[in-house]
Amino acid sequence: MRSFGFITGVVRAARVGLLMLVALSVIVGVAYPAAVWALGRLGSVSAEGSPLTDANGCVVGSKLIGVDPQVPAGEPDPFFHLRTVGSVVADDAFTPGDPAAALPSNQGPSSEILARFVEERRAVIAARENVTPHSIPVDAVTGSGSGIDPHISPGYAALQVPRVARVTGIAEEQVRDLVAAHTEGRQLGFLGVERVNVPELNVALGLTAPDCDQVSSGG
Repeated sequence: MRSFGFITGVVRAARVGLLMLVALSVIVGVAYPAAVWALGRLGSVSAEGSPLTDANGCVVGSKLIGVDPQVPAGEPDPFFHLRTVGSVVADDAFTPGDPAAALPSNQGPSSEILARFVEERRAVIAARENVTPHSIPVDAVTGSGSGIDPHISPGYAALQVPRVARVTGIAEEQVRDLVAAHTEGRQLGFLGVERVNVPELNVALGLTAPDCDQVSSGG
């Protein structure tokens, strides 16, 4: 009789344990991942990477990742530019951010390399925008912490407006309106600073994905 009671107790405990295992498997293995998946797709910033599409519906990039548009040497430059990272290894002050690496140059305020990069950038940007070097904003000559920040300051955007308007043929006032439309305010009204989303702004100006027609048609 005693052994029968022991076996019954073991079976009862095993059944409770099995039920707990099934319940936790459903909650942790199914319900929780499903809830996280659903929440990750709510709002404008989703787990899909916030893809940015051009006028043809082709994906150009992400609203959250800054990739500086490059034009062939000597050709007119119709787009707004992002901050640069620079490559210490390649000794290149204008190396754009690489989404695959997402790394800054790690050069501090006392770095002679960074100081030289800043001066090189200031001179090149001043010539590109036809302004004096001392009018170049700080964010134009320094990289962001991530190296792929999609934002620039309104001041740097305003500096580029005349060139963009001249090259694209769009009225300067209209370009300024586009900049204003893509300027984001401070978070919660008091955190951070105003900033301009460059990838979105460039798409509004006509930036398209390469071979978009072939990709759309499946060719």
